[in-house]
Parts: sequence; structure tokens; C-alpha cells
Amino acid sequence: MLYRENGQFKATYSADQQIFPIRQDRIVVALFLAFAFVAMPLLASDYLLQALVTPFLILSLAAIGLNLLVGYCGQISLGSGAFMAVGAYAAYNFALRIPELNLIVVFLLGGLSAMLVGILFGVPSLRIKGLYLAVATLAAQFFSDWVFARIKWFTNYSSSGSVSVPTLEMFGYAFETPAQKYLLVLGIVALFALMAKNLVRGHLGRSWMAMRDMDVAAEVIGIRPMYAKLTAFALSSFFIGVAGAMWGFVHLGSWEPLAFDVNRSLNLLFMVIIGGLGSILGSFFGAAFIVLMPILLSQIPAALGVPLSTAAASHLEFMIFGALIVFFLIVEPHGLARLWAIGKEKLRLWPFPH
Repeated sequence: MLYRENGQFKATYSADQQIFPIRQDRIVVALFLAFAFVAMPLLASDYLLQALVTPFLILSLAAIGLNLLVGYCGQISLGSGAFMAVGAYAAYNFALRIPELNLIVVFLLGGLSAMLVGILFGVPSLRIKGLYLAVATLAAQFFSDWVFARIKWFTNYSSSGSVSVPTLEMFGYAFETPAQKYLLVLGIVALFALMAKNLVRGHLGRSWMAMRDMDVAAEVIGIRPMYAKLTAFALSSFFIGVAGAMWGFVHLGSWEPLAFDVNRSLNLLFMVIIGGLGSILGSFFGAAFIVLMPILLSQIPAALGVPLSTAAASHLEFMIFGALIVFFLIVEPHGLARLWAIGKEKLRLWPFPH
């Protein structure tokens, strides 16, 4: 009975079009943000912040970017790892060659570089779709692996091929502890998630969804396919590029080209499918699932007294991912986000379903 809309009237257009029209949702989101910004840095351990929460937030941002393209526009992409690599290496070179740049500007420039590459590899979407487009975006993945491994300029002529980022500083403030890095990532992800939510609610998001549902009908009613598809590739690559820059600078610190291989692209696609296609909240659900699943697989057998080697746990992880993808595609194509929405609908009626 706590989740009811009775008495919540909308008297203005702005009130009717707000992101969270139900008062209970606004309260829950405000409490959650307060917990994330205030309580989490004070209560969580350094291991929890560094190994779990920060990677979860960065991968959530990358999943949001991929969801804009796959879930909202319906364009299949298997090259998200390449766009993360472009964002990371571009940010590294901007920070290295222009040291006076602000850290946020470095991240944004990495995202803009990934945007340009995304537009380039999004051009084939104007003529092909489906599996053919998936293969075209997969070419971006292999191309980026070759470029960053062979062209030494991107790695500042490092003999090992790995790069290390400088100290994270912004306005003279250094981000050194896991809590400080966590707050930096949390602030950026919160702003980008709000930006993505407003994008999909506007005319651009509606044009993407029209192209996803039926591109011929969308073109008949006046939506330009070239504009809709290329903007989806551009903004998706921008989000993923910023996530790649933060993954390299904040989470890894030093990396090599294999850090952004095809497995990274597949993991992001798994997040979108399991979390929910066409859902911003589903991107967070999918990222949480992907981050927590390996830890649970390593801890649960030990807690139950079942010996399980590292190799067996790794193989079991892939098997569970594959089984869950098949399960969600058959039983609930909209993923965990749809299950969450069903739960909220049940709460609106409970305990009087009539």
C-alpha cells in the first residue's frame, strides 16, 4: 500500500513530463543517491570501492552507451571494446602531450575521439543491418587491436606496449584514495545517466525507437535514417569512449591493448541483453550482474564445501552467461529491467489486486 499514485495530480506540463512522475520513486532515488555519495565512501572498504563498485559504475556507463545504439536504435554492434580503447588511448595521449588539460576535459576529448571513430564505422549501417552490420562493427574491434599494438606512437613508443597514466588531478586536487576515485566516477556516471535518460525521452530518442521498430515506416513519416543512425552511433561511441578513458585512468592505471579485446565487447553486449534492451536502469542491472557473477562463482562453491578450480570457475561463468542470455531472449527479452517493472506494477495493486 506504500506504492500508490492516489492523490498525486499533475497540474503542469513539466510535472507531467518529469523523469520520475511518482513521488515514491523520487524519494527512493534521492535516498539512493544520498547513500551513494555520502554513506558509501564512509562505510565501504577500499577493496569494495576499488574492485567492485568503481568497475561496476564504469561498465554501467559503457553499457548505457551500447544500449543507446542496440536497445533504442536497434543497430547491432560488436565493436564497443574498440571504442573503449579509442577513448582510453586518446585520453592518454591528450594528457601526455598537453599536460595542462583538465582531467574532465581529457575524458571528454577521449569520448569525442571515440565518437569520430564510431561515426566512421557507423556509415555501413546506412546500407546494411543485422548480422552484416555486426560483422562490420566487429571489424572495428580487430582494427583497433592492430592499430594500438602496431603503431607505437599511440603508446608513446613503449617497448612493452603498455602505458601508464599520470596522477589524477583536477583543479589542483589529486584523486589518490579509492574513495576519491569512486566519487569522481560516480559524479560523471550520474551526469551521463541523466543525459542519456533525457536523450531517449526527447525527439532524438523517439526517432531512434522508430528506426528500431520499423525503419521503412519511420522514413515514411519523415525521420531521416542517416541522421538517426549516425547520431546513435556517435552518441553511443561518445559514452563508451568516456567509459574507456575512465576504465584506463581510474580503474586500471596502466594497460595494454588486450585490455580492450573482443571479450570486453561481448561482456558489454551481455550486460545489455541480461539487464534489458532499451532501458537505462537495465544497463546498471546488467553491469552489476556481470561484475558480481565471477565473485559469486568463486565464493559460493567454497562456502558449500565444493572444491572448484579457477579454470572450472571461468568455464562455468561462460556457461552461465550463455544459458542466461538464451533464457532472457526466450522468457523475458527485456531482461532484468522488465522484471523490476513487473514488480513495481504488482506493488501498485497490492494488497487489493482488483
